[in-house]
Amino acid sequence: MHPRLIAPGALAAASVLLAIPASAASVGPGAPGVGDPYYPAYGNGGYDVSHYDLRLKYQPATDELEGTATILARTTQDLSRFDLDFLLDVDEVRVNGVKAAFASSGEHELEITPRTPLAKGTAVTVVVRYHGVPSSKQAYGFTSWHRTPDGGVGANEPEAAWWWFPSNDHPSDKATYDVSVQVPDGTQAISNGTLQSAVSRLGWTRYSWRSDKPQATYLATLAVGRFDLTTGTTESGIPVVNAYSKDLGANAGAARASVERTGEIADWLTDYFGPYPFNALGGYVPNTNTGYALETQTRPFYSPRQFANGSNTSVVVHELAHQWYGDLVSVAGWKDIWINEGFARYAQWLWSEHEGEGTAKELADYVYASHPADDPFWKVAPGDPGPENQFHLAVYDRGALALQALRDEIGDDAFFAVLKGWPQRYAHGNASVEDFRRYAEEVSGAKLDALFDTWLFQPSKPTPAAALAASLTVPSAASAAPVEPRSWRKIAATNGVHDTH
Repeated sequence: MHPRLIAPGALAAASVLLAIPASAASVGPGAPGVGDPYYPAYGNGGYDVSHYDLRLKYQPATDELEGTATILARTTQDLSRFDLDFLLDVDEVRVNGVKAAFASSGEHELEITPRTPLAKGTAVTVVVRYHGVPSSKQAYGFTSWHRTPDGGVGANEPEAAWWWFPSNDHPSDKATYDVSVQVPDGTQAISNGTLQSAVSRLGWTRYSWRSDKPQATYLATLAVGRFDLTTGTTESGIPVVNAYSKDLGANAGAARASVERTGEIADWLTDYFGPYPFNALGGYVPNTNTGYALETQTRPFYSPRQFANGSNTSVVVHELAHQWYGDLVSVAGWKDIWINEGFARYAQWLWSEHEGEGTAKELADYVYASHPADDPFWKVAPGDPGPENQFHLAVYDRGALALQALRDEIGDDAFFAVLKGWPQRYAHGNASVEDFRRYAEEVSGAKLDALFDTWLFQPSKPTPAAALAASLTVPSAASAAPVEPRSWRKIAATNGVHDTH
């Protein structure tokens, strides 16, 4: 749910190659990136974060943010220096209580040099005091901070943290969070997890949120504005907090009619994916002009434009499916994006079936028939689409088509056992497309290399023989145009997630 089709991190690939590996020297700097081939400069080497404590003050009228970030981490090599990903203006850095030298470099790097080197395996507390106007900052020509008439929102993929807190910004380093935000009375601060307290004093209210399960940095969110909040509890006992901007205008009713079904939909998804993995649930709709939605952990972000044509529970299904596929189990690297998007799209197909608006097979038939062999749609390989196509429509629709082919190959019993077992196998961790193939083979007892290659990796339309083997209907040259399932337009309406910055 994902606004970008470019890979600015690739511009900094050379700097990663120049980093000194831990094996080359007893003490050296941590790499300025984790080495993800899609975004080489994203994340950092040399340490692993366990917790972020963010204490913030935000002024909606001016978009001014002040913050103190306390980061708990452990070194994974001997370090003379390490980086954080960050854009705002830094006032002071302390490492284990002692002032450290710091400098900005590249597009989004904060280089920190502790007074004394850090040995491998050392517990480290990093405190960063900072300030700035998030909307004034850009990296690689874009911003992930969305200014609204009554405040601002941090939500984007694959990067959003740089604009409001320093971090090790890659899904491979997940952590827990405490986010405490002071805002003027009458304004709310929305974040992930459970609301621990809301305390007012001298014209300001401090909202304190806690995410107590590991969370990727791009799944952390902050929204400040004037919201109407609704609260409730799912049938399974999960507390729900939803928030709607007070100035959504004509989209207000459709947004509420969709997002208020969050608890019902999450409970329905448990039949396919297993128990809901977190202790909080909800969604928020700020008054942004973006077109996408995002699976920010426990509390997805929805653009008002998702509801411009009326209620759309399909987009809610998509973002909630990500709580298992993307949030509970996150990508090992950004090339594994199919693990997120193909499965969330397939959940929409299952919801269509549930609503009586077209079966998953009918939707698969429609996707296959709607794209002729020379359509560029088939040139994108969902199993490794490349950074320029990471959020291409094919990753979603061809990705879901691959799951229908898998379902037909191994049968419903094994397929749904895979869907439910996978999130438990890699709970709160990271995994790759290859990991999923091996797991599906383990559960089904089938050899799946050829199927995965055909449907996920070949830059061409699977042949009619392959489609027939997957129980798809193959239209003949003389046949009429494929029949559009009733749910198709609702599903396609979520394709606004492909908007660029």
